[in-house]
Amino acid sequence: MGVDELKQDEVEAFLAGRPGGVQDLEPLSGGAWSSAWAYRAGGEELVVRFGPDASWYEADRMAMAFAGPDLPVPEVREVGTTASGRAYAISVRHHGRFLEDTPVEQADAIGPTLTRLLAALYRAPAAPDSPVVWHQPPSTLSWREFLLSGLADDPDKVVHGWAEALAEDRELAALSAEVTKQVRSLVDACPERRDLVHGDLLHGNVLVSPDARRIEAVLSWKCSVRGDFLFDAAWCTFWAPWHPGIAAADPLTDLLRDPSVRAEPGALVDAATRHHCYELHIGFTHLGWNVWTKNQEALTATARRLAEVLERGPLPLS
Repeated sequence: MGVDELKQDEVEAFLAGRPGGVQDLEPLSGGAWSSAWAYRAGGEELVVRFGPDASWYEADRMAMAFAGPDLPVPEVREVGTTASGRAYAISVRHHGRFLEDTPVEQADAIGPTLTRLLAALYRAPAAPDSPVVWHQPPSTLSWREFLLSGLADDPDKVVHGWAEALAEDRELAALSAEVTKQVRSLVDACPERRDLVHGDLLHGNVLVSPDARRIEAVLSWKCSVRGDFLFDAAWCTFWAPWHPGIAAADPLTDLLRDPSVRAEPGALVDAATRHHCYELHIGFTHLGWNVWTKNQEALTATARRLAEVLERGPLPLS
């Protein structure tokens, strides 16, 4: 999974000779796919990332067009490929704590902050004919087709080869079959919207201020698509049991009450069904992810959570 870790002398050699010099080089934690390093150059704080695919970093650069007060996107200065074949990107550094690390004691602060972020994603302008996969070569997939494609073990995708392992486990096979059936039965209720969906708001991709009252940066746009704004809300609710601060903040309820959302006719039609479909989709795709990464502990926990969501059914949304 991901990219081989670089040693400090390799990063120093790559950055050598760039304007401003290189000072205070240090490794950063967070990304599953990238090796990231912070440094100073010419009085600025920058980050260089190395990974397997330059198109993912191009998505970050394209996402700068969406930046605003409640949706801060770091400035990407350079994207390219190293002599050894690694993709790299250099961007302006932002500081903050990972969203998922917000403690329960700050739930009252992070709740409105996260709602503003979700609402900012919802308000990002898009044409009705915008492609669902907006930052890659043109795709004709509809939103519903995109969701259904996530149920298939496609050998052309980076993450593949997981279906056989799920099928060999009796409990996982039964759970996967039922979840797949439910998603297929619910997908017709999912409208062909083209809201901006980040697609991975946890896992070290959102930085918040120490007091949890401000989003400092939204990182890693490679999973971003144009679809239904309730998908990002479902991302937060599905993973909430792992993150008590987010669970206590209840961002879904506040998003449904946001004036900009409530002002749009149709925005909340079948909202409970749509949200439930997305939670099931997120859980199912992460069964495959955990098989692919050989993370048995996470696979067991995700399966348990997915079974809970399946049995619970749609949340009562007001």
